Amino acid sequence: MANYEAIIPKLGESVIEATITKWLKNEGDLIVEDDPIVEIATDKVDSEIPSLVTGKLLKKLFKEGDLVPVGTVFAIIDTAVGTGIVVPDSKPAADEPQADACRAEPTIAALSADPLMVAEPKVETLHEHESASGTRFYSPLVRSIALQENISFTELDGISGSGKDDRLTKQDLLNYLKDRRQGIKPVENLEQVVAAAAPVVAPQTIQQIIPGEDRIVEMDRIRQLIASHMIKSVQTSAHVTSFEEVDMTRVVQWRDKNKDAFQKRENEKLTFTPVFIEAIAKAVRDFPLVNVSVDGTKVIVHKNVNIGMAVSLPNFNLIVPVIRNAHEKSLLGIVKSVNDLARRARISKLVPDEISGGTISLTNLGSFGTLMGTPIINQPQTAIVAVGAIKKRVVVIETPDGDTIAIRPIMMVSVTYDHRVIDGALGGQFLNSLVQHLENFDSNQTI
Repeated sequence: MANYEAIIPKLGESVIEATITKWLKNEGDLIVEDDPIVEIATDKVDSEIPSLVTGKLLKKLFKEGDLVPVGTVFAIIDTAVGTGIVVPDSKPAADEPQADACRAEPTIAALSADPLMVAEPKVETLHEHESASGTRFYSPLVRSIALQENISFTELDGISGSGKDDRLTKQDLLNYLKDRRQGIKPVENLEQVVAAAAPVVAPQTIQQIIPGEDRIVEMDRIRQLIASHMIKSVQTSAHVTSFEEVDMTRVVQWRDKNKDAFQKRENEKLTFTPVFIEAIAKAVRDFPLVNVSVDGTKVIVHKNVNIGMAVSLPNFNLIVPVIRNAHEKSLLGIVKSVNDLARRARISKLVPDEISGGTISLTNLGSFGTLMGTPIINQPQTAIVAVGAIKKRVVVIETPDGDTIAIRPIMMVSVTYDHRVIDGALGGQFLNSLVQHLENFDSNQTI
């Protein structure tokens, strides 16, 4: 008997333990590589842990509700159990058409009546698992499902993976197929992720709701964590907020000119959010001492600009996925990252690393019509940018020939910063730099 010890993997920066919320497999169940075994919850995100091997679940070492440290063995899997694998003849029958080289797949035997629950085929060479470009690994199970669903390698390469090193898991592919069948498209705005989302999970209510009187509603676990995080931030940082107006004419004109062609070419929405993120990254480049965190009496100046974007979820909770290394990305790269994180946020498929490691944050209050706001800093960061609704207003325009009055799309932008390490001068200079990058946006650029 060959036993494999499944462990709680590293779950992101500063996460040292996780709660087992639900077992997805029972002792004695057959498991295929990439099958989720258990659901876990941390103070940052809920996620599933997939099996890294094929076999039978011998023993569950913890119960639902147990708190398990990262790196701890939580299950034993017998990898010596036969899985009914059938190895096909390498030569096709004479009356069968030769398959396309990049789509060739070995025949596999089903583990059950479910056509997607298939055993891993026996393969010896690594190149049989790779995409046509040779840049991405695909397991035999993923390749088998793709073959059954007539998905090309080009299409596979465009699907985001939640596994290690962006590996595409079985569940990632099944979620993609479900979205495709239902015609779900990327959302228009990160704050409006309610469209086509999973069923709303209502907060659990306490017994005895008296008709005609007030109700008592128990906070769900995520809301309790958010509440604790907000209180801790206010108690930790000295919050100060500065405001400026932005003339968004160039940005609005550019988006209006490009959004339809981009939608047709990429099948994705072109929103304002990536432009905001690009401008923040440029302003951080101008004033890097805003991109810091505090450790006691030490100030940590971060080299990379990892921008968290606040996303409102269908159940009115909040999550902040992170655009990593935003300063190194093109505007197109930022658009792709924003849309991908938005899509997976609304179907609860973000992984812990995607919501940790942020160095500065953005919240788009304007998606709800709010003109301005003073958000709370997302610890351990020291600054958060808020953008309001873009409204047409009558403004005074200064020209070499004198002042004139014009109608322009105006937006309020604010930055809330930690006064322990960022003074008003630095906060104001950073905000002014952000405004200048938005107002001087290159409206002739292509995407």
